[in-house]
Amino acid sequence: LEKTASDKELKIRFAKKEDTGILLDFIKRLAVYEKRSGSVTATEEDIKRTIFEKKIAEAVIAEYEGAPAGFAIFFYNFSTFMGKPGIYIEDLFVNEELRGRGVGKAIFSFLADLAIRRDCAMLEWTVLKWNTPSIRFYEKTGAKNKEEWLIYRLDKESLKDVAMQKPCR
Repeated sequence: LEKTASDKELKIRFAKKEDTGILLDFIKRLAVYEKRSGSVTATEEDIKRTIFEKKIAEAVIAEYEGAPAGFAIFFYNFSTFMGKPGIYIEDLFVNEELRGRGVGKAIFSFLADLAIRRDCAMLEWTVLKWNTPSIRFYEKTGAKNKEEWLIYRLDKESLKDVAMQKPCR
């Protein structure tokens, strides 16, 4: 499966194991964009193991004129009410110099088509509150902000603390 805006310019493809370095580079660029460059602890080995060996997530790469232009990492979530999976986009990023050329739109379209073909009930993601260019883009697609939901996370230390708690008696 490939999605192209113009067969000569843009191609979206599933990432392969040999793309591990490209994925890590995109992750680092994303972290800079999100003002979180000190947060990246992922290594090529982590990516290789989780995406290509354990298959916990999947990745696609956009190539513009034959060069890496953007990426997305995604995985399944599940709607208990609908009894069907969804695709959750963990990250979607386009190189700064290529924004506005349809690369992000092509990646997004690719993932929406994939969700339909895999009989998914939804496509979901989060966006940082300050990221108004992305928010505008998503709203133009018809996406709705699920304002009634808050996102919670247990970090590594909190996970240990919760795991060590004794069950109620």
